[in-house]
Amino acid sequence: MAEEFGNYLKQLREQKGLTINQLASLAGISGAQISRIENGLRGVPKPATLRKIAEATEVSYEELMGYAGYLTDSEGSPEETIPEWATSKDKRDFRQMLEDDGELMFDGIPLNKEDKQRIKDVLTGLFWEAKQMNKRTKPTHGSNTKD
Repeated sequence: MAEEFGNYLKQLREQKGLTINQLASLAGISGAQISRIENGLRGVPKPATLRKIAEATEVSYEELMGYAGYLTDSEGSPEETIPEWATSKDKRDFRQMLEDDGELMFDGIPLNKEDKQRIKDVLTGLFWEAKQMNKRTKPTHGSNTKD
């Protein structure tokens, strides 16, 4: 996925007539980071980095999130986006997040069905990213045993 996204980013950058350094400057990230992304050496960027690239290239954030693999086809089930490492508790948490069907509003105006789906798609990517980061940084209990 990282290599595919890197190829996409390189084509996008070249279409916009930007050098690596110009894109880096516009996005507020390093040229080395752009180069590593384009060459598939860095992995898929985090959503916050994608937001910066989207603004710099004047491409929709949702489009970049889709190419990066964070969003799925709205026709598909959200269950298809569940990573292999997810536990049953993770899956339960995810279902609860998606099933909370309260009124979504922006600036006091209710969102339409398409906008709600786009928000759910973005939240899906962010949810799994946060869960994975939490699993990597969770302290191990019992490592501070007294002698």
